[in-house]
Amino acid sequence: MQSIGVWTSPVATPAFRSSDVLESVRAFREVCYVVRDPGSGAVGIARGGKSASGPNGTPSWPLLATLPGMYPEWLGDRTFAEVHGVRFPYVAGAMANGIASARLVIAMARAGFLAFFGAAGLTPSRVEAALDEIEAAVGSTASGGASWGANLIHSPNEPAIEAAVSELYIRRGVRRVSAAAYMGLTPYLVHYAAHGLTEDAQGNVLRKNHVFAKISRPEVARHFLEPAPAAMLDALVRAGKLSPTEAQLAARVPVAEDITVESDSGGHTDNRPLGALLPTILQLRDSTATKHGYTRPIRVGAAGGIGTPGAVAAAFALGAAYVLTGSVNQSAVESGLSSEGKQMLALAGIADVVMAPAADMFELGVEVQVLRRGSLFGVRAKKLYEAYKSYGSLEHVPGGERARIEKDILRASFDDAWASTRDFWSKRDPAEVSKAEADPKHKMALVFRSYLGLASRWAIDGNSGRKADYQIWCGPAMGAFNTWTQDSFLAEPNNREVVQIAKNLLEGATSISRAQQLRTYGVAVPAAAFDFRPRPLT
Repeated sequence: MQSIGVWTSPVATPAFRSSDVLESVRAFREVCYVVRDPGSGAVGIARGGKSASGPNGTPSWPLLATLPGMYPEWLGDRTFAEVHGVRFPYVAGAMANGIASARLVIAMARAGFLAFFGAAGLTPSRVEAALDEIEAAVGSTASGGASWGANLIHSPNEPAIEAAVSELYIRRGVRRVSAAAYMGLTPYLVHYAAHGLTEDAQGNVLRKNHVFAKISRPEVARHFLEPAPAAMLDALVRAGKLSPTEAQLAARVPVAEDITVESDSGGHTDNRPLGALLPTILQLRDSTATKHGYTRPIRVGAAGGIGTPGAVAAAFALGAAYVLTGSVNQSAVESGLSSEGKQMLALAGIADVVMAPAADMFELGVEVQVLRRGSLFGVRAKKLYEAYKSYGSLEHVPGGERARIEKDILRASFDDAWASTRDFWSKRDPAEVSKAEADPKHKMALVFRSYLGLASRWAIDGNSGRKADYQIWCGPAMGAFNTWTQDSFLAEPNNREVVQIAKNLLEGATSISRAQQLRTYGVAVPAAAFDFRPRPLT
């Protein structure tokens, strides 16, 4: 590499030894200079001093490059922070059933991060109570408070819940929604996305509501990258949900301008590797933007497997506009998971996960990734799904198999299990009871789904009598996080504050990114520079 001048300093000397290089790499917020030792030809790092066009009487070294300081705030797409009013390109994902709690959202919002409340699985009244709590602490984004959001999950078995939560967000002015488990668009999601669209004097479409679409397949991503279907927009206009102007403007913009690419993650996942999935979606984003002539950027973020600084740095190196964490935040002190569940997560390794039937899409055979270590939920849930597939009704389950399910899994007779299930659905959606009483197969599905739903509730409540049945959504990122934090202050679950997790991941990712940057300029960067150790950060 040819020199571009010299670096001079009357007092400082460049770093060429591994220990000195390591110190310079970790000072990534400082401007640094890549220099060559004239004698040995070694490439090193200089800090302080200044660059010059030639020797000026003070000690000098040939200058190969000048690198500005690096900051965690700058790792992603700068428009992410500008559009969403946050400091960092980092999102805490919407872990269902309130595990991504109001307390967690508040802590992240106060620190300049974006977080989504985990509304999936909760009734609209409980979601609204959480919105009240968040707004009381950090304000409403619609009225100038901190930025935060909430989850809207596709609910094919309960469309009325999806509709009610969507309407709630519109009414309450929730400006950011994490759309999860969608295989296609629904009128409720499109209504939210198109509500409040306006046009400025220059003809630019202004968006009031922002959809973060969580996807793991190109065919699903395409739904969100395209404008909403005309037929759906027209139907919303006829129903009085959208104005004709809103529908016209919606036809000019994508449904979502923030696409979260979910690789091998906890909960709903296709287990795809990020290195294959993210570039594919980025290419699709670019071709779709060209096709429609979009003028505003569409940001593509990365989720799944994000549990170490190296994973964060790799995601940004692949082109991610932001990163989203999930599994690791379940172990945070602010999460809604019980202390028993957090202790179980703290023991997990990267292979201590398993796929199991999903409660919300049980009949479709959809699976979620859950913690295996310390829990029999995965095995037991699969047994229930196998029985559902094999038999036409509860009465058709053979005696021996029925006895095992009643004793070991449901801990109730089929009759008693149906009685409690019936009572639940009588209050939540009486139509489900009518359908079950007319369709024995559906009745069996509801009884078995009750175990799946209760298993996550037991983990949240810390039901010690049901610890072996805890359903804890978890991906391999949790095990990687535990390995990284071993022997550090973050190894102890009581120290795992969600903001400390986020700041350490980003700080470490920035340090690793600087190390790789310097290595490309020929610096002999020691291996220790790629191993950022957690530390309390302010």
